[in-house]
Amino acid sequence: MRAWNRAKLLWSYLRGHERLRALPVEYIVETTAKCNLYCPMCPRETHKQPKEDMPDVIFERLVRESGRSAEHMMLIGLGEPFLDRRIFDRIEYCARHNVSTLLSTNGTLLDEDAAARLLAGRLEHITLSFDGSTRESFEYYRKGARFEQVRDNFIRFARMKQGRRARVQVVVQMVRMERNAAEVADFIRFWSAVPGVDQVRVKEDETNLMRPDSGHAPDDWKHPCHYLWRGPMYVKWNGDVYPCCQSYMLDGNPIGNIGEQPLESIWNSEAMQRLRRLHVGGRAGEIDACARCCTTIPNKLLVAGSLVFHGRTVRRLLPMIERLAHVSKLSGWLRPPKPVRPEALVQIETAGKQ
Repeated sequence: MRAWNRAKLLWSYLRGHERLRALPVEYIVETTAKCNLYCPMCPRETHKQPKEDMPDVIFERLVRESGRSAEHMMLIGLGEPFLDRRIFDRIEYCARHNVSTLLSTNGTLLDEDAAARLLAGRLEHITLSFDGSTRESFEYYRKGARFEQVRDNFIRFARMKQGRRARVQVVVQMVRMERNAAEVADFIRFWSAVPGVDQVRVKEDETNLMRPDSGHAPDDWKHPCHYLWRGPMYVKWNGDVYPCCQSYMLDGNPIGNIGEQPLESIWNSEAMQRLRRLHVGGRAGEIDACARCCTTIPNKLLVAGSLVFHGRTVRRLLPMIERLAHVSKLSGWLRPPKPVRPEALVQIETAGKQ
């Protein structure tokens, strides 16, 4: 079923269909809107969030309706996942529907008990966010967190993962910004040496808050955006559905609500069909959110490739593709927003530390 779903999405993407007979491969699911930190680059600072978790009825309906086609759910959003009291149950619920899951955490709540429970479950991928190699830069960007505490939480988790031979993929990630840009080499060196860390990733900020004038030029949109065909679709805590995470953060309107409408009707709503129509016609720059989007646009061949493989495989191959595009200077593979330095994205494999 999942392979057939991808095949239909691939055909629709290559043919530029506006109405699809398949559902997204990936989803970003905001199971909680609560967070315990203040971060100047986070859209929470311009889009105030309630202290709410996603109701079970909404989460379970999403998984049930997408379960035969969904391959990967990123249980993240504008909240800290470990503030969701149901997060472990949600991971298991996805696993029962054969949907792989990803978390991204600020690490403040990843104590030994939480780490043990996570490693005993069926999470497949976790991103440990650590934005700096010094206390000064880290605590500037992660206000409310303590440098040493979060660092030690992450080291302990990675070592526990290695000691238990857990299969979860562990990625330590830094978002490169003005105050931590000079720390990239130290960041890579330190985390590459930690047992249990599978990848170290340094990437550019994609939120627009730290660089409001960034975005894509009209001629950047040579290929339709994969979000509109493949996903990930973004689902807010209250069930509101957006075409992608950038759409919400750039003040786009929801295209439906999973608590009120079937997933298939949302995915093929008139709003979604209009977005696809503009992208296929080379007019994506007329869409405000797309013009101001700070994500990297992949080549059409990469999008096609992402629909050949299972979503779980794509998540593991993505860092390798990014690094290859960076090293080989094949800028046509991945088109970053302007202005962005072409050397900004760094991927380091740390094989042998499983």
